Amino acid sequence: MASSSTFTSTPLLYSCIAYRTTILTEHTTSAASQTSSLASLILPKIDHRTPQKLTYTHNQNFIHYIADAPSDHPDSSSAGGLTYLVVASSSFGRRIPFGFLVEIKKQFLAQHDPLATDFAALPPYGAADFNGKLKELMVSFGTTQGGKRDAISNVQADIDNVKGIMTENIERVLERGERIDLLVDKTDRLGVGAHDFRMRSRGLKRQMWWKNVKLMVLLGVVVVFLVYLFVGFGCGLPAWSRCTGK
Repeated sequence: MASSSTFTSTPLLYSCIAYRTTILTEHTTSAASQTSSLASLILPKIDHRTPQKLTYTHNQNFIHYIADAPSDHPDSSSAGGLTYLVVASSSFGRRIPFGFLVEIKKQFLAQHDPLATDFAALPPYGAADFNGKLKELMVSFGTTQGGKRDAISNVQADIDNVKGIMTENIERVLERGERIDLLVDKTDRLGVGAHDFRMRSRGLKRQMWWKNVKLMVLLGVVVVFLVYLFVGFGCGLPAWSRCTGK
């Protein structure tokens, strides 16, 4: 769980490091913001096939993350599934939060050597020994001038153009995801419905075919009977004396 026994006022509200959807270490500095729940919404939507640097907007907060990919760690495939995430006040901009993310990535990998650590095998909060460092860096980068300068320096050194980092509204993304899930569900139901419709159509076609056959047979019987009666009346039913010469 998040390290949050002592809350410190800082624009960096929550931070975590996760392997795919498994949170390995986290810290929150705001008891009332409920920002830690945002991580569970964002992490499942992150694609690690390529490196990502992305900002989501959510009310008055920004959710920034750096997601590694296997290409970032050719000698450690599990490190390619790591995500470094921070929730910050939107008024704090993006340079300092991304500088913070660069710093926690650097220090985390220094403490947990990717060549010696299988991040995929770690349980939830399996790197909780880093919680204290997260807290220290969140306070430093969020409240001190030296930390802010370090953050901006990290951004300039490691992220060529912070303005190029994609920004999306989390509600729109979540809504899109729900719509996709709904569409998939509707498509599945439509597929099942179409199959049932085809089966019912085939059964109905067979029923109609048999009805037509029965109708044709009945019409044939009626026609034969009418012809029999017409000829019979002409030949003197029931003895057929006129036609047999008897």
